Formats: sequence, structure tokens, C-alpha cells
Amino acid sequence: MAHGECNCGAVAFEINTELTQIYVCHCSICRKSTGGNGIPVVVVNNSDFRWVRGEEQMATWKKPDTDWQGWFCQTCGSPLPGANDDARTFVPVGLISTGGENLKVAHHIWVNSKAGWDEIGDDGKQHPQAFEG
Repeated sequence: MAHGECNCGAVAFEINTELTQIYVCHCSICRKSTGGNGIPVVVVNNSDFRWVRGEEQMATWKKPDTDWQGWFCQTCGSPLPGANDDARTFVPVGLISTGGENLKVAHHIWVNSKAGWDEIGDDGKQHPQAFEG
């Protein structure tokens, strides 16, 4: 089981499955929402994810004219887990405090959209756009 929380600890969650694969999204939306080269996430089945506390501290923002929606803590601004699709949740890896010991970058997505200064230096498979795994 994995546990995680936002930077201030107001929002916490647990994941009831082994975590092994990290997906790094390099799209411009993820770069702008994190201020970095993208966001590393794990993707888990909704049935394996549970909020422990702080759902009332969550806020969302939907990018106009797209289906992209981001979740963040209203107190500290940390990006939070959100709906990947109807069956799965994406979880920003940086929020995981325990249970992520076996994680390794397995996939880079939206590589065609990455910043020119972003150099991928690991063995993760590179996908030009999204990846269904």
C-alpha cells in the first residue's frame, strides 16, 4: 500500500496496489501546471485509490476548449490526483511518501510536445503523443 499527501498535508490519499511504472507527461499543459518539464505520475484503477482526508481542500481548473482538468490543494497549491479516465486515477509521483520504493520511469508521453531544453535521460519508452497502457 502507498500513502501520499500534498505539501501542507491537508489532502491525503492511499493506494492499494503495488506501484512500479511512472509515466512522465511532457505536454505544454503539464509543463505550465507544474512549472517544470512536465509531470511524473502513476496511473491506478479507481478501485485501488482512496482519499484519506482533505477532499474539501481540493480545487479544480478546466482549460477552456479542452477536456483537460487539473486538481490542486487550495492551501498549498500542490497538484493532486485526478481522473485519468472513467476507470483510472493519475497520481503525481512527488506526492507519494511511502510505497513508491519500486517505482521506475517506464514511459514518456507527449514527447513531441516537450520543451526544447528538456532532455530525456533514462530508459523510459518515448511516445510522440498519449499512451494507453
